[in-house]
Amino acid sequence: MSRTRLSAPFPDHGRPPGGLPGAAVRTAAETAGVVLAGLGVWGSVVSLGFLPHPYLQVPALAAGAGLFTLRHRFPVAVLLVLAALTGLAPCVGPVTAATAYAVARRTVRARQRGRLLVAAAALVVVCATVSAPWLGPGSVPYGLALGLILTPTTVLVPGLVGTSYGQQRRLVRALRERGDAAERARRFADSEARTHERSRIAAEMHDLVGHRLSLISLHAGGLELALERADPELRDEAVLVRRTTRDAMRELRQALGVLGPLGRDTGAEALTDATGTRADIEALVAESRDGGIAVRLDWTGPDLDARPAPVRRAVHRVVRESLTNVHRYASAAHVTVTVVHDDETVRVTVRNGAPPASPASAGNMGTGRGLTGLRERVELLGGTFDAAALPSGGFQVDATVPAEPGDAPALKRPGTDGTGPEEGEAVAEGGVAPERRTAQALTLVLGLGTLSVLMALGTAFVYATVPHREAGPRPLPRVGMTYSEVTGAGVLDNKAVRAAATGHEPPRPAGTAGCVYPFNGATEARPGALTIARYCFDASERLISIDRFTVPSVRDAAPWETP
Repeated sequence: MSRTRLSAPFPDHGRPPGGLPGAAVRTAAETAGVVLAGLGVWGSVVSLGFLPHPYLQVPALAAGAGLFTLRHRFPVAVLLVLAALTGLAPCVGPVTAATAYAVARRTVRARQRGRLLVAAAALVVVCATVSAPWLGPGSVPYGLALGLILTPTTVLVPGLVGTSYGQQRRLVRALRERGDAAERARRFADSEARTHERSRIAAEMHDLVGHRLSLISLHAGGLELALERADPELRDEAVLVRRTTRDAMRELRQALGVLGPLGRDTGAEALTDATGTRADIEALVAESRDGGIAVRLDWTGPDLDARPAPVRRAVHRVVRESLTNVHRYASAAHVTVTVVHDDETVRVTVRNGAPPASPASAGNMGTGRGLTGLRERVELLGGTFDAAALPSGGFQVDATVPAEPGDAPALKRPGTDGTGPEEGEAVAEGGVAPERRTAQALTLVLGLGTLSVLMALGTAFVYATVPHREAGPRPLPRVGMTYSEVTGAGVLDNKAVRAAATGHEPPRPAGTAGCVYPFNGATEARPGALTIARYCFDASERLISIDRFTVPSVRDAAPWETP
């Protein structure tokens, strides 16, 4: 049987191996995700041509990504700063939404969480309103509208989702702890019931078997006295019967100590302050060495004098029972007793080599109930016990008990008490199964994507409703405007209007280099009269005169009026 270190089956489930690199990778992935969502919002609004200063928002997004990595260390400050940045640059909205979700999920106090979310929402609205004339839509009312649209998607909705999720996790953790407490209470009640039943069995065995053995010892003593003169040879047999009966009584008391409560064993060798200490184990080893067995003791760690009585009694029982078995089955073998004591466990290993020759009656010398009693004693303390033959032909007994039985449940192996492998799983932040964790991650990613789309649509809607400077009627031409400004206002020369004005227009102003006769300036004032507008420019293409005059109009006669 190979030796196994007790610390191996019980790793730190709260932080798996490589926890720090895993946390760094997770933080990097989350940061990259929110930055991509922010770039998506920024790109969507920029592609529509609404943002007045699109590239000024990219540094704000970079600053938000840097603050996002500090959300667990400084949750309140990071959320408030990100809310202010969101009012200045809507592309920071996804970063703020993820932070609001994380902060609300981890904040236990409802009043503090509510105040924080309200303050963050107010910062979004105030910053969006104040910065509207310079970085936003251009006017305070539209900045206020933008802040009111961003607030639900960046703070309120993520905060409410985080609150619900955090309360659910805390509720599940509380229910799990209550279930664990109920399970521990049930195990304690079962242990108490077994202890009482063992005490009852011990009392019955003491009354029945002990009484019979006492009578046998008494009669053997009388027979010894009677045969002292009558038949000295048979007297030795009577002495053997009396001694055997005494040994049987002692072993019976030891068995009753196993069946009875662990804290108050019965028999002549009742529990003392020295039981299970290093001096006690050395005394057991010395007794076996005096009996002709080559025994070596290896003790590692401090003495057990400060440990609870059940722990010391278990160590004493394991060593004594193991050495007794060596006396019975392998008295010529070399034996090693190893005791390793650390802050958490006490491990006892008794190993003997293969005997030179197996006794002929070895198969009938015992029933194996001593090892069964040891196993029960060790497991009642929350430890582990193993006894098996070695491939070399020897035998090894390996027992480990917790140094403090109150912390013993962690030493139970999965599946030994019907709880299954999840008994040792961590409950860090309401630990969940990997499949459920993956589903939650996908849900959060889809939620963040949906919020980002809503942010982009809301921002685009606000910017699209803002009146642009080019909107409204074009300015009317006035004296002093350049030719390009006049033509840009829609005043273009029309050949038909120019032909109608030829010969009927008033004299042109002095310094005129050319005139424009627009079609939209020609209106029929009365039948047979057409009003024409004339725009005259000087040599430098400056408008120097706007004239309106009336010329006769040509009207075709109707067919029935033709002579």
